[in-house]
Amino acid sequence: MIKLGVNIDHVATIRQARYSKIPHTKPYVEPDVVQAALAAIQGGADGITIHLREDRRHIADHDVYDIRKEVDTRLNLEMAHWPEIVDLALEIRPDSVCLVPEKRQEVTTEGGLNLLALNDDFANMVSTFRKNNIQVSLFIDAEPAQIARSAELHADMVEFHTGQYATAEAPEQIARELDKLREAAEFAHSRGLIVNAGHGINYRNITPLLTLPHLNEFNIGHTIISRALIVGMKQAVRELKDLIKN
Repeated sequence: MIKLGVNIDHVATIRQARYSKIPHTKPYVEPDVVQAALAAIQGGADGITIHLREDRRHIADHDVYDIRKEVDTRLNLEMAHWPEIVDLALEIRPDSVCLVPEKRQEVTTEGGLNLLALNDDFANMVSTFRKNNIQVSLFIDAEPAQIARSAELHADMVEFHTGQYATAEAPEQIARELDKLREAAEFAHSRGLIVNAGHGINYRNITPLLTLPHLNEFNIGHTIISRALIVGMKQAVRELKDLIKN
Protein backbone atom coordinates (compact mmCIF):
# COMPACT_ATOMS: atom_id res chain seq x y z
CA MET A 1 0.00 0.00 0.00
CA ILE A 2 1.13 3.55 -0.69
CA LYS A 3 2.60 5.13 2.45
CA LEU A 4 1.67 8.52 3.90
CA GLY A 5 4.28 10.89 5.28
CA VAL A 6 2.63 13.71 7.24
CA ASN A 7 4.29 17.10 7.04
CA ILE A 8 3.76 19.04 10.27
CA ASP A 9 5.49 22.29 9.26
CA HIS A 10 2.32 24.33 9.58
CA VAL A 11 1.77 23.28 13.17
CA ALA A 12 5.00 25.18 13.77
CA THR A 13 3.73 28.02 11.56
CA ILE A 14 0.83 28.54 13.97
CA ARG A 15 3.19 28.47 16.95
CA GLN A 16 5.60 30.95 15.39
CA ALA A 17 2.76 33.39 14.69
CA ARG A 18 2.53 34.00 18.44
CA TYR A 19 5.68 32.66 20.09
CA SER A 20 8.60 33.19 17.71
CA LYS A 21 10.45 35.29 20.31
CA ILE A 22 9.63 33.11 23.32
CA PRO A 23 11.86 30.18 24.43
CA HIS A 24 10.26 26.94 23.33
CA THR A 25 10.70 25.47 26.82
CA LYS A 26 8.05 27.78 28.27
CA PRO A 27 5.01 25.63 29.17
CA TYR A 28 2.51 27.95 27.50
CA VAL A 29 4.16 27.85 24.07
CA GLU A 30 1.73 26.08 21.74
CA PRO A 31 0.96 24.13 19.66
CA ASP A 32 3.50 21.43 20.42
CA VAL A 33 4.95 19.95 17.22
CA VAL A 34 6.02 16.74 18.97
CA GLN A 35 2.47 16.13 20.19
CA ALA A 36 1.20 16.85 16.69
CA ALA A 37 3.62 14.29 15.27
CA LEU A 38 2.57 11.69 17.82
CA ALA A 39 -1.10 12.29 17.05
CA ALA A 40 -0.41 11.92 13.33
CA ILE A 41 1.24 8.57 13.98
CA GLN A 42 -1.74 7.48 16.08
CA GLY A 43 -3.91 8.35 13.09
CA GLY A 44 -1.88 6.06 10.86
CA ALA A 45 0.96 8.18 9.47
CA ASP A 46 3.80 6.05 8.16
CA GLY A 47 6.34 8.79 8.81
CA ILE A 48 6.80 12.42 9.76
CA THR A 49 8.16 15.06 7.39
CA ILE A 50 9.54 18.43 8.47
CA HIS A 51 11.18 21.18 6.43
CA LEU A 52 13.97 23.06 8.16
CA ARG A 53 14.19 26.22 6.10
CA GLU A 54 17.17 28.56 6.04
CA ASP A 55 15.07 31.36 7.59
CA ARG A 56 13.50 29.02 10.20
CA ARG A 57 10.06 30.43 9.44
CA HIS A 58 8.28 27.44 10.98
CA ILE A 59 10.30 24.37 12.02
CA ALA A 60 13.23 25.35 14.26
CA ASP A 61 16.40 23.44 15.08
CA HIS A 62 15.05 22.38 18.47
CA ASP A 63 12.01 20.83 16.74
CA VAL A 64 14.28 18.59 14.70
CA TYR A 65 16.12 17.39 17.79
CA ASP A 66 12.91 16.93 19.79
CA ILE A 67 11.13 14.97 17.07
CA ARG A 68 14.15 12.75 16.42
CA LYS A 69 14.32 12.01 20.16
CA GLU A 70 10.65 11.60 21.00
CA VAL A 71 8.99 10.25 17.85
CA ASP A 72 9.67 6.58 17.17
CA THR A 73 8.94 6.44 13.46
CA ARG A 74 10.57 7.33 10.17
CA LEU A 75 11.71 10.95 9.99
CA ASN A 76 12.06 12.68 6.63
CA LEU A 77 13.92 16.01 6.74
CA GLU A 78 13.25 18.37 3.86
CA MET A 79 16.13 20.77 3.38
CA ALA A 80 18.03 22.90 0.93
CA HIS A 81 21.79 22.83 0.39
CA TRP A 82 22.70 25.04 3.35
CA PRO A 83 25.96 23.98 5.08
CA GLU A 84 24.68 24.44 8.65
CA ILE A 85 21.56 22.39 7.88
CA VAL A 86 23.65 19.68 6.24
CA ASP A 87 25.74 19.53 9.43
CA LEU A 88 22.60 19.31 11.57
CA ALA A 89 21.20 16.51 9.41
CA LEU A 90 24.42 14.53 9.69
CA GLU A 91 24.28 14.97 13.46
CA ILE A 92 20.67 13.91 14.06
CA ARG A 93 20.59 11.34 11.22
CA PRO A 94 17.02 11.39 9.93
CA ASP A 95 15.95 8.26 8.09
CA SER A 96 15.84 10.27 4.88
CA VAL A 97 16.47 13.74 3.57
CA CYS A 98 14.46 15.29 0.75
CA LEU A 99 16.60 17.91 -0.97
CA VAL A 100 14.54 20.83 -2.22
CA PRO A 101 15.10 24.24 -3.80
CA GLU A 102 14.51 27.21 -1.54
CA LYS A 103 13.97 30.92 -2.08
CA ARG A 104 13.62 33.31 0.84
CA GLN A 105 10.73 35.21 -0.75
CA GLU A 106 8.57 32.21 -1.64
CA VAL A 107 5.57 31.30 0.49
CA THR A 108 6.10 27.58 -0.13
CA THR A 109 8.31 25.53 -2.42
CA GLU A 110 7.41 26.58 -5.93
CA GLY A 111 8.94 23.83 -8.03
CA GLY A 112 11.51 21.10 -8.26
CA LEU A 113 15.28 21.24 -8.22
CA ASN A 114 17.05 22.00 -11.47
CA LEU A 115 19.64 19.27 -11.09
CA LEU A 116 21.28 20.13 -14.40
CA ALA A 117 22.40 23.48 -12.99
CA LEU A 118 23.89 22.20 -9.73
CA ASN A 119 27.61 21.77 -9.15
CA ASP A 120 29.86 19.11 -7.65
CA ASP A 121 29.15 20.33 -4.11
CA PHE A 122 25.60 19.07 -4.47
CA ALA A 123 26.74 15.70 -5.78
CA ASN A 124 29.18 15.42 -2.88
CA MET A 125 26.38 16.18 -0.41
CA VAL A 126 24.24 13.39 -1.85
CA SER A 127 27.18 11.01 -1.57
CA THR A 128 27.90 12.07 2.02
CA PHE A 129 24.34 11.42 3.15
CA ARG A 130 24.27 8.00 1.53
CA LYS A 131 27.61 7.06 3.10
CA ASN A 132 26.02 7.91 6.45
CA ASN A 133 23.07 5.57 5.78
CA ILE A 134 20.64 8.43 5.20
CA GLN A 135 18.38 7.87 2.22
CA VAL A 136 18.35 10.71 -0.29
CA SER A 137 15.24 11.89 -2.10
CA LEU A 138 15.40 14.65 -4.72
CA PHE A 139 12.37 16.91 -5.13
CA ILE A 140 12.03 17.40 -8.87
CA ASP A 141 9.54 18.18 -11.58
CA ALA A 142 8.36 15.14 -13.52
CA GLU A 143 10.80 15.66 -16.39
CA PRO A 144 12.98 12.97 -18.02
CA ALA A 145 16.20 15.00 -17.81
CA GLN A 146 15.75 15.60 -14.08
CA ILE A 147 14.96 11.93 -13.48
CA ALA A 148 18.00 10.79 -15.44
CA ARG A 149 20.24 13.16 -13.49
CA SER A 150 18.76 11.89 -10.22
CA ALA A 151 19.85 8.39 -11.17
CA GLU A 152 23.31 9.64 -12.14
CA LEU A 153 23.64 11.23 -8.69
CA HIS A 154 22.76 7.84 -7.13
CA ALA A 155 19.77 9.21 -5.25
CA ASP A 156 17.59 6.61 -3.59
CA MET A 157 14.31 8.34 -4.40
CA VAL A 158 12.67 11.12 -6.33
CA GLU A 159 9.68 13.06 -5.10
CA PHE A 160 7.65 14.52 -7.93
CA HIS A 161 6.40 18.06 -7.48
CA THR A 162 2.65 17.70 -8.06
CA GLY A 163 1.81 21.40 -7.93
CA GLN A 164 0.80 21.69 -11.57
CA TYR A 165 -1.56 18.76 -11.21
CA ALA A 166 -2.99 20.20 -7.98
CA THR A 167 -3.77 23.58 -9.54
CA ALA A 168 -5.09 22.24 -12.85
CA GLU A 169 -8.82 22.86 -13.35
CA ALA A 170 -9.81 21.86 -16.88
CA PRO A 171 -10.33 18.08 -17.29
CA GLU A 172 -7.94 17.92 -20.23
CA GLN A 173 -5.25 19.73 -18.25
CA ILE A 174 -5.71 17.36 -15.30
CA ALA A 175 -5.46 14.37 -17.64
CA ARG A 176 -2.33 15.81 -19.25
CA GLU A 177 -0.63 16.28 -15.87
CA LEU A 178 -1.57 12.76 -14.78
CA ASP A 179 -0.14 11.33 -17.99
CA LYS A 180 3.07 13.27 -17.42
CA LEU A 181 3.35 11.94 -13.87
CA ARG A 182 2.55 8.41 -14.99
CA GLU A 183 5.25 8.43 -17.66
CA ALA A 184 7.71 9.97 -15.21
CA ALA A 185 6.98 7.30 -12.60
CA GLU A 186 7.60 4.54 -15.14
CA PHE A 187 10.87 6.12 -16.23
CA ALA A 188 12.07 6.71 -12.67
CA HIS A 189 11.28 3.12 -11.74
CA SER A 190 13.21 1.90 -14.78
CA ARG A 191 16.23 3.82 -13.52
CA GLY A 192 16.09 2.18 -10.13
CA LEU A 193 14.55 5.12 -8.26
CA ILE A 194 11.85 4.90 -5.60
CA VAL A 195 8.91 7.14 -6.56
CA ASN A 196 7.26 9.57 -4.12
CA ALA A 197 4.94 12.52 -4.71
CA GLY A 198 3.99 15.70 -2.91
CA HIS A 199 2.80 19.31 -3.08
CA GLY A 200 -0.76 20.54 -3.21
CA ILE A 201 -2.28 17.09 -2.76
CA ASN A 202 -5.50 17.14 -0.75
CA TYR A 203 -8.58 15.08 0.12
CA ARG A 204 -10.29 16.08 -3.13
CA ASN A 205 -7.55 15.43 -5.66
CA ILE A 206 -5.62 12.48 -4.25
CA THR A 207 -7.73 9.67 -5.72
CA PRO A 208 -6.54 9.95 -9.37
CA LEU A 209 -2.94 9.96 -8.15
CA LEU A 210 -3.45 6.52 -6.63
CA THR A 211 -3.35 5.11 -10.17
CA LEU A 212 0.27 6.18 -10.69
CA PRO A 213 2.54 3.17 -11.18
CA HIS A 214 5.28 2.29 -8.68
CA LEU A 215 4.20 5.00 -6.23
CA ASN A 216 5.79 4.48 -2.82
CA GLU A 217 4.70 7.44 -0.70
CA PHE A 218 2.85 10.73 -0.54
CA ASN A 219 4.22 13.55 1.59
CA ILE A 220 1.28 15.75 2.53
CA GLY A 221 0.94 18.58 5.01
CA HIS A 222 -1.25 21.64 4.48
CA THR A 223 -4.54 19.86 3.80
CA ILE A 224 -4.07 17.58 6.83
CA ILE A 225 -3.32 20.48 9.17
CA SER A 226 -6.32 22.37 7.76
CA ARG A 227 -8.61 19.40 8.34
CA ALA A 228 -7.12 18.81 11.78
CA LEU A 229 -8.35 22.25 12.87
CA ILE A 230 -11.88 20.87 12.49
CA VAL A 231 -11.64 17.19 13.43
CA GLY A 232 -8.29 16.80 15.19
CA MET A 233 -4.99 15.43 13.92
CA LYS A 234 -5.64 11.73 14.43
CA GLN A 235 -8.95 11.86 12.57
CA ALA A 236 -7.56 14.05 9.78
CA VAL A 237 -4.74 11.59 9.11
CA ARG A 238 -7.09 8.60 9.43
CA GLU A 239 -9.43 10.04 6.81
CA LEU A 240 -6.62 10.49 4.31
CA LYS A 241 -5.24 7.04 5.03
CA ASP A 242 -8.71 5.61 4.37
CA LEU A 243 -8.78 7.33 0.97
CA ILE A 244 -5.43 5.76 0.13
CA LYS A 245 -6.51 2.31 1.30
CA ASN A 246 -9.85 2.32 -0.48
